[in-house]
Amino acid sequence: MTRANPTSSSPILSRIHIFLLFFTVIGVLIVVQMGRVQVMESGRDLVEGFSNTFENSKVIIYPERGKIYDRYGHLLAGNRPIYAISINPVQVKNPETIARTLADVAGFDYQEVFAAATTPHTEESGPFYIPFATRVGPEAIAKIEEIDKEFSNLPAAGNIFRKKEIPPSLAGLDWKVEWVRVYPENDTAGNILGFIPYLDAGMEDSVQPNIRIEGFFNMNPAKVPQIGVEGFYNRDLSGIPRTFVVPFDPNKLKELPEVQKGNDIILTIDREIQREMENILDRAVEKSGSVSGTIVVLDPRNGEILAMAVNPRLDPNNYWDLEKTLPPPQKYNRAISQYYEPGSVFKVLTMAIGLDSGAVQPETEFVDTGSIEIGGIVIRNWDYSAYGPQNMEGCMKYSLNVCLTWVATQVTAERFYPYLKSFGIGRRTRVDLAGEEFSRLFIPNLDTTIANLGTNSFGQGLAVTPLQLASAISAVANDGKIMAPHIAKAIVSNGRQRYIEPVAVSSPISADTAHKLTEMLANSIEEETTSAKVEGYRIAGKTGTAEIYVPETNAYTSSLTNASFVGWGPADDPRFLIYVWLEKPTSSPWGSVVAAPVFQEAASRLVEMLNLPPDDIRLQLHKQN
Repeated sequence: MTRANPTSSSPILSRIHIFLLFFTVIGVLIVVQMGRVQVMESGRDLVEGFSNTFENSKVIIYPERGKIYDRYGHLLAGNRPIYAISINPVQVKNPETIARTLADVAGFDYQEVFAAATTPHTEESGPFYIPFATRVGPEAIAKIEEIDKEFSNLPAAGNIFRKKEIPPSLAGLDWKVEWVRVYPENDTAGNILGFIPYLDAGMEDSVQPNIRIEGFFNMNPAKVPQIGVEGFYNRDLSGIPRTFVVPFDPNKLKELPEVQKGNDIILTIDREIQREMENILDRAVEKSGSVSGTIVVLDPRNGEILAMAVNPRLDPNNYWDLEKTLPPPQKYNRAISQYYEPGSVFKVLTMAIGLDSGAVQPETEFVDTGSIEIGGIVIRNWDYSAYGPQNMEGCMKYSLNVCLTWVATQVTAERFYPYLKSFGIGRRTRVDLAGEEFSRLFIPNLDTTIANLGTNSFGQGLAVTPLQLASAISAVANDGKIMAPHIAKAIVSNGRQRYIEPVAVSSPISADTAHKLTEMLANSIEEETTSAKVEGYRIAGKTGTAEIYVPETNAYTSSLTNASFVGWGPADDPRFLIYVWLEKPTSSPWGSVVAAPVFQEAASRLVEMLNLPPDDIRLQLHKQN
């Protein structure tokens, strides 16, 4: 009997074991690699890259930008589609048809279009597009689509065309939608709204490969608005873009979900009041020969801005005219961005401080000699006259620089400047408009520059914006309280309206001080500045005329001035405050001559538009109730 040799099978078993071990190791490595791909970042990037390239693409959808309305729902800023046109020469069949269609329908230059449509190319070059800078509206695209449909429905070329004749075709012509911002009221409230530039052509080229952009096209990150409501509320208006993965496989393709549009903003301004104030201001600037003008209308009870008119101003639909309409150093919205030395309107704050601090009372007497020395300089009245014995009401009535300087010295600098800070002088109002600027308040050193106390007391040597001073003086019209000025009344998000609650900023003076000063200034209008009187209504107010400092000569010039007027009413129950500023009027330098009549016209129209009954009727109705 033959016995098997065990040594003869051992090599075979060894090879089998080696193969088994090899394949086991390979399997383990595959499993490890699969886990690594799914867990490690580099692996995930590899899978994602493969998926993006061969399976799907990413789509970023920008929401429709929210609209802006006035307080009564009139549209001030909306959106409309425009179309960018391009030509793919590779696909063009009849360049003459394309050139003639764009020239006839959209006003394009025939030769320019024909040259683009006949650009040399090879079949291997693949599709490439030649864009046109001109954008067209939906009406033009509708006509082009209609023409394209007619050409597509023509019989076969061999039936009606000669052998060498090329049938008409718009093949190779392409268009895509771009959304742009529109302002249906043109330049009305343009300084308030701001603007958004159109999207640059070819935005898609700046993003990652395999990412398409769809939806609302005017949100180019490089063109974020910097001014007005558009700038301040940009995040609310623009909404939140979302990224979706779209498979190339049509069997897996699902409809893209809708993206919630940006929030709508409802403003505090009244379109009709805004337009009326702009018209009044435009006439005033022209009549007075002023360089520019500003009118701010506030409701002192809650800080709502009812109107904010400037001249000159830009139509935001034509934002490319910015430098031509407002050449530097002109500001886009002078009401919040241009600070200046206000002059005598500032005396309202000085007298308020004097009364509230107890330094003076309305009946306090002062003998005006026509000049006063402080800190080594001599201050004189605006007309270089001496007015003799006066009480504080007389000092305000005749706008006496000497008297107000004396009042400031009675208050002392240690108390005067903290009061100014509480009025908001030297800081932003924080109004909800992008682009607000301010001038810092310089507090004089008591040993060397105490003369500033005197000049500051009548609005010289310090600077404010129109809104800043209007907000400060609103404390006198609102029982001593300053309400934060604001332009947005409500924000509408997903169908829900959220109102902006009024916010009290500070209470720099008491209600008693506010009432006393309002009465003093109402008497001043009745007896002295009659050009600001409004028939049927008792108004409180103050004129302002400020000489302009010229850096080149290191001195003030009396030939050019800033003319202002601030007033509020009805005096016993203020519902509005109007601030008027005319820059460098040439017809007259005096605020009482050029600015007070502008206030009178603005206030007369405002009481009508607000449906405020005359004082006698209002008081009679109040007694009956």
